[in-house]
Amino acid sequence: QVQLVESGGGLVQAGGSLRLSCTASGSIFRINAMGWYRQAPGKQRELVAGITSGGSTNYTDSVKGRFTISRDNAKSTFYLQMNSLTPEDTAVYYCKTEISHRRLGPRYDYWGQGTQVTVSS
Repeated sequence: QVQLVESGGGLVQAGGSLRLSCTASGSIFRINAMGWYRQAPGKQRELVAGITSGGSTNYTDSVKGRFTISRDNAKSTFYLQMNSLTPEDTAVYYCKTEISHRRLGPRYDYWGQGTQVTVSS
């Protein structure tokens, strides 16, 4: 199976920065697309940023220009650099990866355990 371990969350003041990391391990042939999601209390989980295996990225409008998603394939690790944080960014952040276990095999989604990001005003 596959394990995703997230790190980097915490408490930061408005205007500050955090970098989240998500490292995948286990039975992995290929890591395909990857995304960072967040869920605030009382709200639905939303896609914050995504990156394809080719490195193409997309962002939800509210974080464009402030967040950057990246990946280090050699380390099976993904990052979310978050700058100019606001209290509206407060949420539990989850990484999700699309993984193949063998060549030409089906793709499966795996989720990290979530990491809390709290931005104080």
